[in-house]
Amino acid sequence: MTATHAFWLAGRQATGDTTFEVTSPWDGRVVGTVSVPSDAQVDEAVAAAHAVRDEFAATPAHIRAAALDHVSRRLVERTEEIARLISAENGKPLKWARGEVGRAVSVFRFAAEEARRFNGGEAQRLDTDLGGQGRLAITRRFPKGAVLGIAPFNFPLNLCAHKIAPAIAAGVPIILKPAPATPLSGLMIGELLAEAETEAKSQLPRGAWSILPVANDRMPALVQDERLPVISFTGSEKVGFSIMDSVPRKHCTLELGGNGAAVVLADYASDEDLDWAASRIATFSNYQGGQSCISVQRVIADASVYERLVPRVVAAVEAQVTGDPSDDATDVGPLVSEDAAKRVEGWVDEAVEAGARLLTGGKRDGASYAPTVLAEVPGDATLSCEEIFGPVLTLHRVEGEAAAFAAVNDSKYGLQAGVFTHDLQTAFRAHRALEVGGVVIGDVPSYRADQMPYGGVKQSGVGREGVKFAMDDYTYERVMVLTGLNL
Repeated sequence: MTATHAFWLAGRQATGDTTFEVTSPWDGRVVGTVSVPSDAQVDEAVAAAHAVRDEFAATPAHIRAAALDHVSRRLVERTEEIARLISAENGKPLKWARGEVGRAVSVFRFAAEEARRFNGGEAQRLDTDLGGQGRLAITRRFPKGAVLGIAPFNFPLNLCAHKIAPAIAAGVPIILKPAPATPLSGLMIGELLAEAETEAKSQLPRGAWSILPVANDRMPALVQDERLPVISFTGSEKVGFSIMDSVPRKHCTLELGGNGAAVVLADYASDEDLDWAASRIATFSNYQGGQSCISVQRVIADASVYERLVPRVVAAVEAQVTGDPSDDATDVGPLVSEDAAKRVEGWVDEAVEAGARLLTGGKRDGASYAPTVLAEVPGDATLSCEEIFGPVLTLHRVEGEAAAFAAVNDSKYGLQAGVFTHDLQTAFRAHRALEVGGVVIGDVPSYRADQMPYGGVKQSGVGREGVKFAMDDYTYERVMVLTGLNL
């Protein structure tokens, strides 16, 4: 019998009248039971966030920073426990779950640092023209209003961190909704924030944050609530744009995924080069079970290296260890659900029936899907056009750099791309030519530093995550003009 996890209403633990169970994708065992807030409790949380806007914005920086520092420190101290929690509810292998905790440590640390220097004010002389003589402008940033942060299942700790840590750093109230499949990691953040009040002597105003595990079908009311003028959403393209379309006057940041391409160019031709590229491609087409917005889905290789690269990629993919995510040796665990694995299975089967060559994998066992490589996938196959969000990789041969870059851009998505090249001029041409939010040179597209701007173009979304960039997104510039000064 598992204990029931309370949710966090205006910074305090609370329980509702109903519960739901969180189960492991690997073996179906119950990982935890979660209390669900009632409609009245959700409204109470939103009302508290709306009411505390001015007070939270005026909270001294050291108080906000101390709370964030505390969470970062406690994540370090409880890394193994929290990694096992992530692995249990998400199915993520422990090696990757530990890495996720490490990234969340950095997010809260970066947020604490930014809290200490954010909104110091920027001064601008206005006496550059006669009419501005004796005038000085001071610009500061102020919250747009309370934020509704909606996090996905694939990084249940770190993507919750990317919603809540920048909000606290900027003094912006936030209602955080973790994914229904993986709410326990998000609720853990609430536990650590609540600790900060007593252990770090950092008392954030009541209402500054709430963490509410509500079902997805209850989201429209929250999305429409005028007391939440900012929405930060990470998830599917369909849901993200439906949110934006339903609230055209709200500020929305959407991170909606992609079908990441890794380009291997002609100069990347030595055995050492191709071994490195194949290893990185195999690892990052399968990490998190392929359930990452920037996992490698497409490999676009120059014809001069293609034939030597393919067997290396296949061998490296087949070397990935699959199985129990709680085993330290496991590289690839299950997908988040059996339905997700069945969808991946269907897309691969469709591609093979349309003429694609299956080089390895292609088998499903419950919620697990074997690491898979295909070649010669038709351009109109679902697998070519959509985000697979599973451990599946497609290989494409092209003639030259221009064709490779055109192939990357031949997609409705544009999140990140990786380009394997040693040539600096090629790197700059890639940066200019590729229609993506980020270009990674010498590696796969699956690299993200949590302090850098992160997001996409085209159907991959709008706006940028990354601590400082999210803080800017949650706030707006307000200018004050001082008059009659002797400058």
